[in-house]
Amino acid sequence: MSDPGCELTVVLPCLDEAETLEVCVRKALGWMRDHGVDGEVVVADNGSTDGSQQIACEAGARVVDVPRRGYGAALQGGIAAARGRFVIMGDADDSYDLDRLDPFLERLRAGDDVVMGNRFAGGIEPGAMPWLHRYVGNPVLSLLGRLLFRVPVQDFHCGLRGMRTEAVRGLGLRTTGMEFASEMVMKAALRGLRISEVPTRLRPDGRSRPPHLRTWHDGWRHLRFLLLYSPRWLFLLPGIALTVLGALATTLLVAEGTVRVGSTGFGVGTLVYATALTSIGVQATVFALFTKIYAVSKGFLPPDSRVDRFGAWFKLERGLFLGALVLLAGALGAVVSFWRWREEGFGELDPLRQLRVVVPAALGIVLGATIVLSSLFLSILGMDKDIRLE
Repeated sequence: MSDPGCELTVVLPCLDEAETLEVCVRKALGWMRDHGVDGEVVVADNGSTDGSQQIACEAGARVVDVPRRGYGAALQGGIAAARGRFVIMGDADDSYDLDRLDPFLERLRAGDDVVMGNRFAGGIEPGAMPWLHRYVGNPVLSLLGRLLFRVPVQDFHCGLRGMRTEAVRGLGLRTTGMEFASEMVMKAALRGLRISEVPTRLRPDGRSRPPHLRTWHDGWRHLRFLLLYSPRWLFLLPGIALTVLGALATTLLVAEGTVRVGSTGFGVGTLVYATALTSIGVQATVFALFTKIYAVSKGFLPPDSRVDRFGAWFKLERGLFLGALVLLAGALGAVVSFWRWREEGFGELDPLRQLRVVVPAALGIVLGATIVLSSLFLSILGMDKDIRLE
């Protein structure tokens, strides 16, 4: 769809925006005309029933029908149909300055791949953003985005942003809802694209109806997406922490029996919880590995040299051997426990003394089985030609 003579496409997602669509289209086209920019406005219509399509055409926009519902789906359809070398996406509610796109185009011309608007730097007029979004939702989610993905962006969810068309099409964006905004920034950062930020102003929108955005529903979708795209923070680091903490506590309690901290004693009850922590931690760590390998193989995450190195080292036989060793250690503990029971004539035993053997033995059996089953599953994942698992 690219046209060498078209420099810029402004994409506006639309679902029943008859009240404000015309002014948005005319602002964008007027700005292009005044600044000598060869461009177009594409309205990605998501099934409007209020005549938005005709309004857009009469205002000078090109309308693209996007049957699949959702903010992200509409933008994907608009970007796919864009003829310009650059794309600037905005909203059709007249809340953004579509007649002041100079900073975005300047940064794109300078070589940036993604240019984000920053409403906090450009100014948020009274009534333009609910206080919960302004002081809680956006700051918290933006902070998480910077922490998890090292994205140099202060306003993670600004709806006005520019991008190099070829670059954004290469990201393989898939989400159809409001989390599309997060997916774009995260994938751009993970693939090493050049990201910058420019101030932009936010005004109260011109619609008489409520916005499509649902605070708690869409906020949760953004948060969920941030976590699912970061297996290191969702699974790996918590898993390692739980494994180390649980293993240390288990070892100490097995060796000492009861550990006292001041007047408080920690015994076999704590030992049971410690082994549970260890088991959960190991499983979370394994889940991090599964998630990373699957996400890389399916293109959700970019290739990772650490996954390649692990794939070159891993062999099914190594995993089975390690699992068998851990299983054997657990089985030996079970044998010791049975032998003590036999020596007592299969009668009643001291529960505290016995549990110090039984609980670690059970942990060994569980962990050994986890390693064996995980190795088998990794071997199945390795059947995919994109994952180099021996």
